[in-house]
Amino acid sequence: MNEQEQIWVQQARRGDRSAFSRLVEAYQRPVFNLTYRMLGSVEEAEDAAQEAFLRAYSRLGQYDPEMKFSTWLFSIANHYCIDRLRKRRTTQISIDDNPVLENLEGADPRPERHALQQEARIEVQGMLERLTPEYRTPLVLRYWEDLSYEEIAASMNVTVATVKSRLFRARQQLAAIYKEQESVTPPPMPRTAAPVHQVERSHARPMMLRLATAAL
Repeated sequence: MNEQEQIWVQQARRGDRSAFSRLVEAYQRPVFNLTYRMLGSVEEAEDAAQEAFLRAYSRLGQYDPEMKFSTWLFSIANHYCIDRLRKRRTTQISIDDNPVLENLEGADPRPERHALQQEARIEVQGMLERLTPEYRTPLVLRYWEDLSYEEIAASMNVTVATVKSRLFRARQQLAAIYKEQESVTPPPMPRTAAPVHQVERSHARPMMLRLATAAL
């Protein structure tokens, strides 16, 4: 957290709502990314992100300045998402357009390339949905939010060793899921050269798919 954010936190703890609004602006995207990856639904993720900020505001008096504000905020969002997942009877995966599925390359890519990139991101979300929250959370915090092992441990209230163990097992589970999905994928039509869609799909697959294949 930079110096300006530290000032905002201090002001917010003294009751300055405008200072807390600036913190919301600074962290609304990463908090939404976390809640979306945990819940898989845009609408639920938006509600969860809003609830996380509301809870953070109401609990500012409990915040320990020795902890990074983002770590504390992620912890609140994560625990709320886990509570919602426990209450679910069925798991739904949303494929609605949302900030997480934006085209990261910009510059108006060809429609078919954009479709393949979106398909790959949805595929990753589907793989994440098959992991239990205890394994999904460290993956999201590590590979989407780039948190350190220590920060993840603080957010999840576990030890660093537990975080590393869960990340290892989560990658193993992803590898198994990926292998299972690949085994039921029909082979491509024979062609003299590599199909354009196949090449572009391989480039479109985000980091999590590469992590899964690396663990095979």
